[in-house]
Amino acid sequence: MIDSDVMRSGVLYDPAPLQKEQQIYLSKLREFNSLSGQPDEREKMYPFLFASVGESVYIEPPFYANWGGKWVHLGSNVYINFLCCMTDDAPIWIGDRVMIGPRVTVATASHPLDPSLRAEGMQYNKEVHIGNDVWIAANAFIGPGVTIGDGSVIGAGSVVLSDIPPGVLAYGVPARVIREIKGQ
Repeated sequence: MIDSDVMRSGVLYDPAPLQKEQQIYLSKLREFNSLSGQPDEREKMYPFLFASVGESVYIEPPFYANWGGKWVHLGSNVYINFLCCMTDDAPIWIGDRVMIGPRVTVATASHPLDPSLRAEGMQYNKEVHIGNDVWIAANAFIGPGVTIGDGSVIGAGSVVLSDIPPGVLAYGVPARVIREIKGQ
């Protein structure tokens, strides 16, 4: 039997022994999503769903997370639009004043290239860090181990597989820095 510290360590492991524990958190998330028209009631659930949560956080359901948000750290003044999906098998750190558009995926989990290891169900996880004042537009994918610097913007439909420095506009598949953001 492994514990959840192993899954957050970045080493290859079999997640199957953790599925029973995971279901507890997914049950809380289902309850959260059932409160679609009740933002005040949803907000009361934040401390039970997330690893940490700042002030003035708004999440538009449905919201999906592998561990129901258990490993997600939310700063203050965070807005997450509907159909956001976070594979929070390792911590996801989201700074202050972050806007996340609809259908954004933030993934910490990945699988080995070796097909025999994938057949065994093995995976590994890497933390994701999203800085302050970041905007991630609709349908973007943020991959395992990525850091997005303060003040950056990720364009719609982008696939972010490597770090993005602070203060830039990045987009594309894979995402690349297009230009610095100065003023507007």
